[in-house]
Amino acid sequence: MWTVYLSGEIHTDWRDQIKAGAQKLGLDIEFTSANTDHDSSDAAGDHLGEEDKQFWRDHKSAKVNAMRIKSLIEQADFAVIRFGDKYKQWNAAFDAGYCAALDVPYITLHDENIIHPLKEVDASAMAWAQTPAQVVETLRYITQK
Repeated sequence: MWTVYLSGEIHTDWRDQIKAGAQKLGLDIEFTSANTDHDSSDAAGDHLGEEDKQFWRDHKSAKVNAMRIKSLIEQADFAVIRFGDKYKQWNAAFDAGYCAALDVPYITLHDENIIHPLKEVDASAMAWAQTPAQVVETLRYITQK
C-alpha cells in the first residue's frame, strides 16, 4: 500500500475528487492529510490553556498541528500540494519545503495563473498538475505494478 499526503487549500473538494478517482481505479493508496476543519485546527492548542493574545493561541495550535503534519509527511511515499487562487496557502508552501528537505517527492496542483509565484515550489516538484484528474492519472502510473 502507498501512502499519499494531501496538503493545501481546504475550500474546494479536490481531496474528495482524488480519493474517488483513486478508488474507482482500485489504486492501493492510503490518503492522509492535515486537519481540514478550519475551526478545530485553529483550536488545536486550546486545551493547553487560554491565551489573552491571538499570537500565542495561534502559536500553540500551530505546534500541535505541526506534530501531526510532520509525522504524516515523514510517513508518506509522496505528497500532493494544492494551491488555490483564492487564499495564500503559506502552510502548503511550508509543507512543500518540508517535503523537499526530506526528499519526499511531491506533485503540485494549481492553476496556470499562479505559476510565477510558485516557481520555486514547482522547481522542486516531480510534477505539476492542473486538475485532480491529472493527479489521479499520475498516481495510477506511479503505483501500478
